[in-house]
Amino acid sequence: MVKVKKPEKKNTQVTLVVKRRGHSEPFDEKKTYGSVYAACSNCDLHEKECEKLAEQVLDELKKALAGKKEINSTEIFGLVISILAKYHEDAAMMYELHRDIS
Repeated sequence: MVKVKKPEKKNTQVTLVVKRRGHSEPFDEKKTYGSVYAACSNCDLHEKECEKLAEQVLDELKKALAGKKEINSTEIFGLVISILAKYHEDAAMMYELHRDIS
C-alpha cells in the first residue's frame, strides 16, 4: 500500500483590522497594495516600479501579520510606512501624507 501525503493546510486565519472608528473588518491586501501603488505613482515612479514596490511592501506586511488575529489600522499604517521607507523614502512620505488629508 502506498501512503499518500496529505497536502499541507495553509493558514486560513484572517487578520481582523480594527478601524479608527472602532469597527473591525478583514484585512484587505488590495487596499494596501493600491495605497502603496498610488503613493509611488505620486512620486512619478514608472508603473513597473510602483508594482514592484507595492508587492514588496505587501509581502513584508503579510509576514508581519502572520498569526495575528487582530491589529488596529494605525499599527498597519506605521508598518507600511516603515517598510516602504526602506525602499523609497519619498513614497513613504506620500503614503503618510495621504492619510493626513483623507
